[in-house]
Amino acid sequence: MNSRLSAAPFPTPQLPSRLPAVGTTVFSRMSQLAAEFGAVNLGQGFPDFACQPALIDMVGEAMRAGFNQYPMMTGAPPLRAAIVQKIAALYGHEYDAGSEITVTAGATEALTTAILCCVHPGDEVIVIEPAYDSYLPAIALAGGVPVLVQMELGAAGYSVPWHKVAAAVGARTRLIIINSPHNPTGSVLRAADLAALADIVRGSEVLVLSDEVYEHMVYDGARHESVCRLPELAARSFVVSSFGKTYHVTGWKVGYVAAPAALSAEFRKVHQYNVFSVNTPMQHGFASYMADPAPYLDLPAFYQRKRDLFRAGLQGSRFELLPADGTYFQCVRYDAISDLPEAQFAEWLTSEVKVAAIPVSAFYQQGKESGIVRFCFAKQDETLALALQRLAGV
Repeated sequence: MNSRLSAAPFPTPQLPSRLPAVGTTVFSRMSQLAAEFGAVNLGQGFPDFACQPALIDMVGEAMRAGFNQYPMMTGAPPLRAAIVQKIAALYGHEYDAGSEITVTAGATEALTTAILCCVHPGDEVIVIEPAYDSYLPAIALAGGVPVLVQMELGAAGYSVPWHKVAAAVGARTRLIIINSPHNPTGSVLRAADLAALADIVRGSEVLVLSDEVYEHMVYDGARHESVCRLPELAARSFVVSSFGKTYHVTGWKVGYVAAPAALSAEFRKVHQYNVFSVNTPMQHGFASYMADPAPYLDLPAFYQRKRDLFRAGLQGSRFELLPADGTYFQCVRYDAISDLPEAQFAEWLTSEVKVAAIPVSAFYQQGKESGIVRFCFAKQDETLALALQRLAGV
């Protein structure tokens, strides 16, 4: 017998985990359950409808024009110029395309890179919970210390208790992460919120990471309050947005960061050794498509109609609708239906009712139970109608 085949296998060395508390995400688990039980998947936040054919055509044109090799590390110049024009038109802040805009491989890469470039071991990062699930692992990889401040829930929905944020700021605070429109709650920050944040950081060295990937999904006539609107906040902020969310192409994984030149320089040091650059023809396709602002200017009305359709369908049910002022998420209380913990209720809803949701407890480090789950309404009307038919009978 061949001794090489009969010998004991070589042992794999032990590898201490950099992220020992991280496992499979709740989004993957719920999507897997949805597929297993044939449930309507209103859990993971992605559209089940196509983008505009014109966008695909423009990407194809870019490929045929030869834009298929590495672009500049900072992003294709036409796209960075288009981003500058959009921000100036919407929020009145003039960034420099050359030194202050960086195109990223999606918003999550942008968020992680921003954290890695500015958070040093032992630095504190204020995170407002419930929070998108990539923040805490990125802070851990940077050696930072998360300081958690929980949102409050009242009759008007979720809100940030800025007095608690102010109390959490200390000598080691490096960064405050904000997210508006907010995932998972669907709340939005108002002008008074940004004024409160400005009061907290004024005169300090504290930076701001503003996750604004749902910037074009604000409803009922309200406007998105980007930190770009306030010069004193823009001067200390990384602002993150997502083409995938805006143009219904989450799988393309293209986003961007806008930040002052000094912050962008540090951001790019990490970005260039992480992904280096981003899909070239997609960038040129987006640059061409952005010449017409209508797709993002019309997006609030597009999603508000879906939100209203979804809310109307649950109006007579035993679910209690929470305010949904932005994003494409709707949170609901279910205490009139069940006293199960959120994760178990979401699993029951998926297996028995055949509609998948996400437990909001998954967005808290310690898994806070509130009796609330999150649905995604970025779906075709037919998908929503089927889900509503099933949910209305619960």
